[in-house]
Amino acid sequence: MFTLPNSSEIVILHGKYSVSIVILSIVIAIVASYTALVMNEKMKQNGFFHQHFWLTLASFAMGFGIWSMHFIGMSAFMLPLKMDYDVQLTILSVIPAILASFLAFYISNRTNKSIWSYVIAGVIMGVGISAMHYTGMLAMKMDVEFVYDPLLFFVSVVIAIVVSFVALFIFSRNLNFLTNIFVRSLTAIIMGLAISSMHYTGMKAVIFYVEELNRPFAALHLHQMDITMLVVGVTVGISILLGITGLSGVLDRYVEYRLNYFDALTKLPNRRQFEKSIKNSNVPSMLAILHLHNLERLNSGYGYEMGDEIIRTVADLLIKLKPVSAEFYRIEGNRFALLTRDQNDFLEMKTTMERILSILMKPLVVNDHKVVLETVSAIDHSTAEKEINQLFLNTMSVLHHPSISYNNEIVEFDPAIHTYSFERNLLDDIDRAMKDKELYLVYQPKINSNTREIMGVEALLRWSHPVHGPLSPGLFIPILEESGRMFDVTDWVINEVGLQIASSIEQGQPVWQVAINIPGPYITSERLLRVLKESIQKHKIPAKYLELEMTETSLVSNIDNAIRSVKEIKEFGFSVALDDFGTGVSSLSYLKRLPITTLKIDKSFVDDVPGSNKDSAIIKAIISLCQSLNLHVVIEGVEVEDQIEFLSSMPEVLTIQGYYFAKPLQYKELLEWAETFTGKRSSSKSFKKF
Repeated sequence: MFTLPNSSEIVILHGKYSVSIVILSIVIAIVASYTALVMNEKMKQNGFFHQHFWLTLASFAMGFGIWSMHFIGMSAFMLPLKMDYDVQLTILSVIPAILASFLAFYISNRTNKSIWSYVIAGVIMGVGISAMHYTGMLAMKMDVEFVYDPLLFFVSVVIAIVVSFVALFIFSRNLNFLTNIFVRSLTAIIMGLAISSMHYTGMKAVIFYVEELNRPFAALHLHQMDITMLVVGVTVGISILLGITGLSGVLDRYVEYRLNYFDALTKLPNRRQFEKSIKNSNVPSMLAILHLHNLERLNSGYGYEMGDEIIRTVADLLIKLKPVSAEFYRIEGNRFALLTRDQNDFLEMKTTMERILSILMKPLVVNDHKVVLETVSAIDHSTAEKEINQLFLNTMSVLHHPSISYNNEIVEFDPAIHTYSFERNLLDDIDRAMKDKELYLVYQPKINSNTREIMGVEALLRWSHPVHGPLSPGLFIPILEESGRMFDVTDWVINEVGLQIASSIEQGQPVWQVAINIPGPYITSERLLRVLKESIQKHKIPAKYLELEMTETSLVSNIDNAIRSVKEIKEFGFSVALDDFGTGVSSLSYLKRLPITTLKIDKSFVDDVPGSNKDSAIIKAIISLCQSLNLHVVIEGVEVEDQIEFLSSMPEVLTIQGYYFAKPLQYKELLEWAETFTGKRSSSKSFKKF
C-alpha cells in the first residue's frame, strides 16, 4: 500500500488533469457546502419540519456533495491507460461520507457541547470522508498498479479532519453573518476549496506504475474515465437535494404563516390577522361580531369534540351566507367577526346577520344531537369621523354591556348606552384587578441582529377579567388612559417589574433590561421619577435594569417639559426609548433635542421590507441617522425570515423584536424559551447580562 516494488522494470506513470472538470468538481463541493449551511440554519429554527429532517438532509447534502466532488475530481485525472470504475463499489463508497456527516452534525448540534464535541465530530467526519475517498480509489478499474506516499496520505487525512472540524464549528454556531447571502456564499466557497484540497492532496499521494511496457510510453495516449452517467447522476442528485431544500423551506414558512394567522379548527383567519387587517385599513368599514354564549356549557355537557363540531357548523354557515365583499375571522373561541370595507354593504351585512341569527334560533343537528345556541351579534360601522380601529372597541363594548341578552338578536352600537357602562365597569374593576393579579405581565425578547444575544425584554400588560375573559390591551388601555387611571396601573407595572428583576437576581436566573411603556402625560410628572426611585430602592436593583418607552406623539405636545423630565430620568441611571418612531409628524424636528438612548422603529416601516424598495430605503436612512446620533435602534414587529435577512445584512448592529423570535411570554415561559433559544445559538453563557 505504501511501498513500491523493488524492480528496475517498473515505470512511474504521470497523469494530467482536465482543468474544466477540476473546476466542475470544486463547484460541486461549494454547492454542497452552501446547501449544508442553509440546512444547518433550518436546524436552528422552530419550524414545521423536525430538526432531524433537516439533519438528515444536511447529512445527505454534505456526504453526497463530497462524494460527487471526489468522483468528478477523479474523472478529471488522465493517465496513458484506459480507465473505468466499478459501479457497485462507487455507490457503496458514498455510505461512509453520509453516515459520518450525520454523526458529526448530530454531535456538534447538541445543546450542551464543548470544544471537544467539535473535535470528536471533526474526527468522525474527517475519517468518514477519507474512508469514502480511499474506498472510491479502489473502485477505479485500470491496467495499472498504485501505492500511496505515506506522508501525503497522512496529510490528506489530517486535512479532512481539520476541514471537517472548521466546517462543523461554523455550521453549528449559527453565526448571524451566515444569514447574509453574500457572506454565506463566500463561506461556502472557502469550504468548497478546503474540501477540494483534501481530495487533490489524496490524489497527489497516489503513485501509479506498471511493471513492464510492450510499447514505448510516449506512444500511449492520455485517457480519462467515461463520466457521462456519473455527471448526470450527480447533477440529478444535487438538483433533487436543492429542490427538496427549497420546497421544504417554502412549505415551512407557509405552515408557520398558517399557524400564526389562521385558526386551526376552522381554517379561518385568526385574531392576529384580524387586528392586523383593521390596523392597516384607513377606509370606512363595517364590523359585525357573532358571540356564541353557551358554547362552554355545551362543551361541558357534550364534550369538546362536540363543541368543535358546533364551531365548524357555525363557520360553514357564515361562510355560505356572508356577503362576497366581507372578510371572515374567528377572533376567539366563541366569537366570529365579519368585516367589510364597502360602506354601501351596511344594509346587506345587517340583513345577512339577521338571516344567520334566524337560522341559529332553530336547533342545529350536530352529530345526531339537537343543539340550541344562545347568540348575539354586535355591529358598528365607521365613518370619516370614526376610524376603523374604534370599531372593535365599540362592538366589544356592546357584547360586554350588562343589558345584553343572548336571544339571537343584533345590537347596534349606541355610544349613549354602551360606552359609558362598559368603561365604568372596567374602571370599577381595575383596583381589584391589580390586587388579585388579574392584571399580569408578559415579556417579549429583543435580539441582537449580529450575535443573536438576548439584549432585553419589553414588559406588556394583560388583563384576564373574571367576567369578560381575556381583554385586549387595545380595549382597556385607552379607557384607562382617558380616565387617568393609567398612572396607577403604570406604578403597578413598575413595581411588578422591579419585583421580578429582584427575584431573578436572588435566584441566579438570567437578568435582562426590561422596557416599560409610559403613558404620555406621565413623562412630565414628578410622580414618575419618585415612583422609579422608590421601586429600585425597595427592590435593591440598579436603575440600568429599567428602560422607559414613550411615544413621540405624547412628547411633542409638551416638548420642553418632556426634554427636562427625560434628562432627569437619564441622570438617575434609567434608559429612555422613543417608541413608534415615524408614526408622528414631527419626528426629525424633535429627535435631535430629546436626550434619548434608544429609538424604536415602528412595525409599519418593516411590513413590506425587503419587497418594497422605498420602505427598504427609508429603513436604511433611519438607521443611518440613528447611528450618527449614537442611538441604539430597535426594530419592532419583525415576523418573517426575509425581514431578518435584510436587517441582518446591514453594517449597523440592530436590536430586533417580533414574533419571528418569540411572542410575548409570561416570565416562566420566557426563561424556558431563552434556555432553548440560547442553547441552539451557542451556550448559556451568551445571555446578555447587565
